[in-house]
Amino acid sequence: MKHSFDTAYFQLEMLISEEEQMLVCRGLLLSIFAASTALAQDIDLQNGHDLYRTYCWQCHGFEATGDGPMAEMLAIRTPDLTRLAAQNDGVFPIEAVARQIDGRAPLLAHGGEMPIFGPALDSDQKVALTMPDGQPMFAGVPLANVIAYLEAIQTE
Repeated sequence: MKHSFDTAYFQLEMLISEEEQMLVCRGLLLSIFAASTALAQDIDLQNGHDLYRTYCWQCHGFEATGDGPMAEMLAIRTPDLTRLAAQNDGVFPIEAVARQIDGRAPLLAHGGEMPIFGPALDSDQKVALTMPDGQPMFAGVPLANVIAYLEAIQTE
């Protein structure tokens, strides 16, 4: 792969001047910047709210405080999702939340994977979420929207 790129770059060097090469590089950088901006715009708090109200509220409560009508039927106490950051030294635990929701960290109370409606939050379209350490984590857009909504409703 690297050999192909080197060959293509060498051919490009032979065909165009240094000034034209700079224009190509600027165009590529602008394209990358525009794509990253588009990714950031894909996160939609209202969609995250709507997905939460469709799939999560029955157990976690209408206001995400752990008091949904199904909570009393679960084997474990349903967590207050508005206090996840407060319980993690003030930092919203993006990765832990993603792993819990997408099933990589299964929970017995959810029958294994959560959500049991699984594919509803999966998508081929991915978006980068920024972890507390600045590193990106890619997630399907619906999952990213739910995570962004949960992060937005954190309380002290």
